[in-house]
Amino acid sequence: MTDLSLQGLSKRFGDVAAVDDVSLEIPDGSFVCLLGPSGCGKTTLLRLLAGLETPSAGRLLVAGEDVTETPAHARRFGMVFQSLALFPHLTVAENVAYPLSIRGRPKAECRARAEELLALVQLEGMGGRRIHQLSGGQRQRVAIARGLAIAPRLFLLDEPLSALDANLREHMQVELRQLQQRLGVTTVVVTHDQKEALTMADIVIVMDQGRVQQVGPPMEVYRDPANAFVAGFIGTSNLLPCELGEGEIAVSGHRIALDPADRVKARPGAAMLSVRPEDVRIAEDGLPGRVSFVRDLGESVQVMIDHGDREITALYAPGARPEVAVGQEVGLSFAPGGRVVLPA
Repeated sequence: MTDLSLQGLSKRFGDVAAVDDVSLEIPDGSFVCLLGPSGCGKTTLLRLLAGLETPSAGRLLVAGEDVTETPAHARRFGMVFQSLALFPHLTVAENVAYPLSIRGRPKAECRARAEELLALVQLEGMGGRRIHQLSGGQRQRVAIARGLAIAPRLFLLDEPLSALDANLREHMQVELRQLQQRLGVTTVVVTHDQKEALTMADIVIVMDQGRVQQVGPPMEVYRDPANAFVAGFIGTSNLLPCELGEGEIAVSGHRIALDPADRVKARPGAAMLSVRPEDVRIAEDGLPGRVSFVRDLGESVQVMIDHGDREITALYAPGARPEVAVGQEVGLSFAPGGRVVLPA
């Protein structure tokens, strides 16, 4: 059992709080993505978990054991660095077995474990190759196998797929998730890629400026953002200033009746309306706008509509493409289940 508990964890560098009072409970066997823009503190938080940074305050517990002061090498955590940090002078099998060999394990055990893990990551028979003989995806698999060599209590990965091209990256997202499900090891991945987090995670932790903004399953974070930052960072969202009144929302003076399916997280007065593009529809009546661009992406059709100084995006399936032209005046409606009213 590897439940992970972060209790008021903070890390300061001078006057800068890179991680600011983070408290989280991560269940055993979860796949967790730390998600946020560059500089939000997610890599620092991962390094605190790994024992590569010492917290300025707070505690870290693994399965009830306080490991806050435990050195990195004694935590029995596996880690994959963004750079992969593979050794070019060692063979693939020697790279995989390295964490065991430096612990003085017998050579036969190291060889057997390397062969087992290379088969697990679909590199069977490649143990004798050198790192420079591998493709980017194969190197990634070697780094993952090496991180799993010690049967870690916790598996940590820092933007492990960022150097891969788009198609290989998507393939590796699925492969990494399936591997984690087979092994059942608690896994924490740092990423700035929203699609990657939504694809792989059981739990998404959204961070900004060192603080946790929201924690939850991917679709909960996507459909029910906690604030405007989360709404704007996860996927694409239309964020419109509005006034929240009794039973209605006013956007640029256009009144929209509240529906029981609407999520209201703001107090009456100035607020922000968040609507995903798939919940925007062109209608005869509604919020006025002018079509500025139509883009056919194959699997979907995007329609951009200017509304004052804001651009609103509507997303349609190819078969439901609306008959509109650039410059056309249109009305817009928003699906009740897709509207979230957030603090301004």
